[in-house]
Amino acid sequence: MRIVVIGSGFGGLAAAIRLQALGHDVTICEKLDQAGGRAYVFRQDGFTFDAGPTIITAPWPVDGVFEAAGKRREAYVDLVQLDPFYNVRFEDGAVFRYNGNRDDLAEQVRRFSPGDVDGYRRFVEAAHDVFDCGMPLIDRPLHSVGRMLAVAPDLVRLRADRSVAGMVNRYLKDPRLRQVFSFHPLLIGGNPFKASAMFALIHYLEQKWGVWFAKGGMGALVQALVRCFEDIGGEIRYDAEVAEVTLDATRTRATGVRLASGAALPADTVVCNAETATAMRRMVPEAARPRLSDAKLTGYRYSNSLFLVYFGTNRQYPQMAHHEILLGPRYKELLRDIFDRRVLADDFSLYLHRPTATDPTLAPPGHDCWYVLSPVPHLGANIDWQVEGPRYRDRILAHLEARYGKIVADLIGPEPHPRRARVVPLAPPRTVEAAVTTGA
Repeated sequence: MRIVVIGSGFGGLAAAIRLQALGHDVTICEKLDQAGGRAYVFRQDGFTFDAGPTIITAPWPVDGVFEAAGKRREAYVDLVQLDPFYNVRFEDGAVFRYNGNRDDLAEQVRRFSPGDVDGYRRFVEAAHDVFDCGMPLIDRPLHSVGRMLAVAPDLVRLRADRSVAGMVNRYLKDPRLRQVFSFHPLLIGGNPFKASAMFALIHYLEQKWGVWFAKGGMGALVQALVRCFEDIGGEIRYDAEVAEVTLDATRTRATGVRLASGAALPADTVVCNAETATAMRRMVPEAARPRLSDAKLTGYRYSNSLFLVYFGTNRQYPQMAHHEILLGPRYKELLRDIFDRRVLADDFSLYLHRPTATDPTLAPPGHDCWYVLSPVPHLGANIDWQVEGPRYRDRILAHLEARYGKIVADLIGPEPHPRRARVVPLAPPRTVEAAVTTGA
């Protein structure tokens, strides 16, 4: 069959490779100038910045894609296990070094709160139960009532109706430890106080398989998948935005795609890896999707957005880990501002990414590259990012400077660096703003 895959994110690349390996004639249409989707890459002045995802928590599905093509992932890209997975830093100066050693984690829990050690061990056992129940459901479609009823007993037994924070709070009393073991849903756009306790499986998943990084950055993994796809005969087209999925006369079957350039690509099957709500409204007539009407898509509850600042420093910071979670003075109230009130709070919690801790080649010699990420309200909120973006960026940089000293001094020098004022919208649609800045 002739198959068109819309989008070259990880999902689109994986689907395209598997389909091509089965003997189909597959073409990927990518609207940007390079593959990756959310895993887009920015390069400037010798610095390489991953735009979005930065870690792999289950390496075996990645290996499985290459194996489906008769290849070995090791021949295309190297994966490195991180230690620590990340440091969690609090306003009081305390640091929790989060890694894969359960005994070490228990000892760190003891240092934070001796009375919580037993609770932590019981939480690990509960997370293991959630993992055993939840992992088989990850790739199982639950679109029908019958399928939902089949797994309902397990969900009830594990109290999946509780939130992750609610589950963690049953076992741990120290407010800082409660944050350490419940913030994970934020990594995928979920509110820990509302996301199902099923997401507690992330803790056990990390303990079981570790946290990994691709040498060369996540963009290196994207390029490895692209090379694998092309090595087995697949074709990928860049700057090829799909404007419409063409349909047959009954409007029940795809016949190909029409590009924004006007070119038509016939196909027997179309696979869409673009974001569902946007793709359906832009590419498929409403009459052809009765179960996904515009009203229904508009009425969905969407996750938060992310604000990112990309920057380089003119020295290295070996005391900082690859991943740093910087938790602010508020937790539940800040999340309420982001998800419920949809306002831009005065304080924030941040994720600081320093990939040169693992791969120094991502920056010029003696330099570090970074991005700092702040969860913010969804783009549907009434926030003018053209105005607020530069202000919010400067507040984040001031926050880092106040707490971590010379990082920002090395970034901008005694006087504001001329590039500091440059704020550009990211090409991948899920991110709000970015400032790319390098040290002199």
